[in-house]
Amino acid sequence: MDISDNQIIERTLAGETDAFSLLVQRWERPIYGLSLRMLGRDEDARDVCQETFLAAFRNLRKFRGDAKFSSWIYRIALNACHTKLRKKNGVLERSIDQEDENGLRLEIADMQAEVSPDRLHRNQRAEMVRKTLQALPAEMRQVIIMKEYEDLTFVEISEILQIPVSTVKSRLYTGLQQMRLRLEKVKDAL
Repeated sequence: MDISDNQIIERTLAGETDAFSLLVQRWERPIYGLSLRMLGRDEDARDVCQETFLAAFRNLRKFRGDAKFSSWIYRIALNACHTKLRKKNGVLERSIDQEDENGLRLEIADMQAEVSPDRLHRNQRAEMVRKTLQALPAEMRQVIIMKEYEDLTFVEISEILQIPVSTVKSRLYTGLQQMRLRLEKVKDAL
């Protein structure tokens, strides 16, 4: 019999603190995946994943159950990612439009060194997509990650980010459009 997140939370709050490990087992991979895609580095993603579950455990009594536990834990993880990005970069995000032409040429030159002239390999294309995704503003990047990689619905993303569904759709569309344009520039330069 599958035990729900809310049942695990009840058991944990009733003093069965080992029950929380069930939540960690259930949500560790999705939270790590989200963090890795947001931050781009394994070490940072592992740190954020650990911070997320520590914060969730410490604040479990504050979980009201108005939204699903998944929405709550994703929100904690996104906040931890944003904090890590601010500390690391001094700024939260950098728009593709703000990149200068030299920065774009440098990145294209790096990609050309990795890519054979005949054909792009699957892992090289994935790396180009990853770099393009990382260059997006965080508000767009997080929506794309949650929708395309975590397979969340628009409603779930709306609950997690506490924004209207229409805003989620707009950020997804705009982010994917920016990625497509950026990837076309890289492809044309190759």
